[in-house]
Amino acid sequence: MKKLLALLLALVLVVSMAACAGDTNTDTTDNTDTTDTTDTTDTTDTTDTTDTTDTTDTTEDTTDTTGISVADIKIGAILVHDENSGYDMAHIDGIKNACAALGINYDTNVTLKYNVPENEECYDAAADLADAGCDIIFSDSYGHQTYMGQAASEFPDTIFVACTGDLAATSGLTNLKNIFPYTYESRYVSGVVAGMKLKELLDAGTITDPYVGYVGAFPYAEVVSGYTAFLLGIQSIVPEAHMDVQYTNSWYDPVAEGEAASALMGRGCVIIGQHADSTGAPSAVQAALESGTVAYSVGYNIDMISVAPDAALTSSQNVWSVLYQATLQKFLGGEEIPTDYACGYAEGAQTISALGSSCAEGTQEAVDAAWAGLADGTLHVFDTSKFTCQPATDGSYTVDENGHVTQAFGLDSNSDFVNDYGEAIVDGYFEESVLRSAPYFSLRIDGITELN
Repeated sequence: MKKLLALLLALVLVVSMAACAGDTNTDTTDNTDTTDTTDTTDTTDTTDTTDTTDTTDTTEDTTDTTGISVADIKIGAILVHDENSGYDMAHIDGIKNACAALGINYDTNVTLKYNVPENEECYDAAADLADAGCDIIFSDSYGHQTYMGQAASEFPDTIFVACTGDLAATSGLTNLKNIFPYTYESRYVSGVVAGMKLKELLDAGTITDPYVGYVGAFPYAEVVSGYTAFLLGIQSIVPEAHMDVQYTNSWYDPVAEGEAASALMGRGCVIIGQHADSTGAPSAVQAALESGTVAYSVGYNIDMISVAPDAALTSSQNVWSVLYQATLQKFLGGEEIPTDYACGYAEGAQTISALGSSCAEGTQEAVDAAWAGLADGTLHVFDTSKFTCQPATDGSYTVDENGHVTQAFGLDSNSDFVNDYGEAIVDGYFEESVLRSAPYFSLRIDGITELN
């Protein structure tokens, strides 16, 4: 009904102003899946936790919410793919687990829109959900956020939450929110797992070059933050390790991901990490291992042992239920929902999958030590003393005579190479996901080569 009224109002304005009205197509049910061309994060939710501590409330919010009962709340979710994508399955599981923890009937109170691309169809899906009475609507892909904002401006009584988005704070809309986990933490710890295996191979004389590869979706900050954390985790065990990155320019493309992994192994990479949403890379690594190549895999989103029983070491994973539960609990209680919300291992929002049979001896102890350091604050993933960078050509950061970063832009929201807000380097480390929930680490550190 709200959407119908909005259309009638638009028609009146057209007649009175002799202007042209825009298209407001409402068909959004099970849209054809399209390639996600914007950075998002994705992981299978394996932990149902009730910790909802808000650790990153970066923007003061004044949304007026009066609270709603668990029986009456209506939740909508817009997914860029469906259950076949590990990323989207992670969000589905996250919503299910959050509802279970809060006593919300998932079957009757949640409506999902599958295979919604990052275009006007997302607005249609959001408007349909709002018209259907949804009180709060989530989207799971970065490119959805513009259309979520469009819907938020037209449905001020509905809360819109763009997971992985970064525009809420600058939108001027009090009913548009962003949430994102500290993905770099699980990336780092999965790198520790890879580093332990790399050290084992070096010590045994099986390999002489600590050369690893990474299949990345796009050269966006989220991917850069993740693969940098991965290498830093490896280098905490094998300092001389170096890495090549091959982009697929797609979030979900099993064939392209497998081909990228094969190309990296062809160059001599012995461990392949990934920020891509399919099992393509681990499957290719398993096939290579079976053919006699020394190769192992570190996955993302889901446990990859089923497709790479010998090659899979572990997978980094986000526990999305923690963020969904925190957001829904605030909404149910009539509390202000932070414009940006992020949290990590300390709140239960980060994990890695079970260690594979090929992991090196002592890996579990190294993993436990890394998690403990992250939890008590003694370990900072982006400690600037642990990496070097070449001098910046655009003024976005500065380095000392040793190449260590001493200053870096916090947020350059419009890519004009002018720091819009905050300083990223604090007490000798880059503070990720503090100034906003979505990652903004985009430094290219020494030891990593982007191949394309």
